[in-house]
Amino acid sequence: MDYDFNGKRIFLDDMLERKKLEIFLNIQGIKLDKNLDYTVGIYKANELIATGSFFKNTLRCLAVKSEYQGMGALNTVVSNLMNEQYKRGFTHIFLYTKCNYIRLFNDLGFYEVARVEDLLEFMENKSNDITNYSLELAKTSIKAGRVASIVINANPFTLGHQHLIEEASNENDVVHVFVVSEEASVIPFSVRYELVRRGTTHLKNIVLHKTGDYIISNATFPSYFIKDEENVVVVHAKLDLEVYKKYIVPALGITSRYVGEEPYCSVTKKYNEVMKGSLEKDGIICKTIPRLSINGKAISASSVRQYIREDKVKEIKGLVPETTYDYFISKEAEGIIKKIKNSKNRH
Repeated sequence: MDYDFNGKRIFLDDMLERKKLEIFLNIQGIKLDKNLDYTVGIYKANELIATGSFFKNTLRCLAVKSEYQGMGALNTVVSNLMNEQYKRGFTHIFLYTKCNYIRLFNDLGFYEVARVEDLLEFMENKSNDITNYSLELAKTSIKAGRVASIVINANPFTLGHQHLIEEASNENDVVHVFVVSEEASVIPFSVRYELVRRGTTHLKNIVLHKTGDYIISNATFPSYFIKDEENVVVVHAKLDLEVYKKYIVPALGITSRYVGEEPYCSVTKKYNEVMKGSLEKDGIICKTIPRLSINGKAISASSVRQYIREDKVKEIKGLVPETTYDYFISKEAEGIIKKIKNSKNRH
């Protein structure tokens, strides 16, 4: 049946259009997400009846006015977004939705990756990609009694990161180190990964991995249908850990996860608290390593970036491994240093 719907792009830098969209979403019980690349509105005559957006390869802020649900408006939204995604070169698409919409998205070709209670569903448009990811990880599995894992962003790789990995290396037979591959940091993944590799060559029981799409960064976790900031962190942690426990732990035979103590960032601190409870409930050790400190102050990647912003690269020498320092005083790093100086992003 033809309901005479038409779609058009909504430009969020148009403050009037943005305000109309925010009001529409609020009525549907969700907020406008802070990270969006593209937004479409579906209209009947001049009335906005449905909308959807995406950030990179994740669909977000999908909403249909109640009286138009079941009339194909959601299908029209998703079709428009998917066409634009394909034009931009994305073929592996993810979405986050409330659990009561699962069947609707199943009908549109999306499959469950993981679920957090009755709060959140994480889905993808390929039925076996998460299984394939797990099978690829399993190829790097090394059978041993004590198998640890660490997830780091390393923006950039510091003595603190190195200390955390060394502690895990000393206490375990194998350590799987995941470097966040999502490009949400001022230093690109390729550089971060290489600095971790160079800074751990003296450790012979380390296996390096990129996280891929299945370890979710708090920088891009969508929060548009969660009411308060503390719950955003908790739900993000639960989802991330659900994927980790369901697919990554069994693939690699992981028995423990190591994290650095977090004295500064309340978001990371809360995440670590949720992680400890979740992992230990399932028999996985979660060990917190005290932060490496200099003159009573914990070493942090943000401190390193601040020195670089202030044109004090030599000051980072006591905060980073020699391999990281050598990189930042080389010509190879000139473009990254310029990017750091121009960035005000906390990541």
